[in-house]
Amino acid sequence: MSTKIGTVADFADGAATKINVNGVNVAVVRIGDEFWAINDTCSHGNVSLSEGEVHADTKELECWKHGSAFGLENGCPNTLPATIPVAVYTVTVTGADVFIENGTK
Repeated sequence: MSTKIGTVADFADGAATKINVNGVNVAVVRIGDEFWAINDTCSHGNVSLSEGEVHADTKELECWKHGSAFGLENGCPNTLPATIPVAVYTVTVTGADVFIENGTK
């Protein structure tokens, strides 16, 4: 089952947006016409990843507090100090509507 989280226009290109999906905060990232979603809480510092910087070239979201960069495709931290992955969610676009799958990949 999927949940509508907005329209394409609701998400800025090259940025992360925090969305609450069924009680879970998720960082939704848009790079061009592609969307990714990972758990919004850094596994190292317990801070919001959606406040961090998006690295479009490497498809990563960097935690603003300690600098760990999480892969948008797999949730794995690619830099220290984080060593534990975050959950990854499937995002689909139908027309102008953006949906997230309930449950992780």
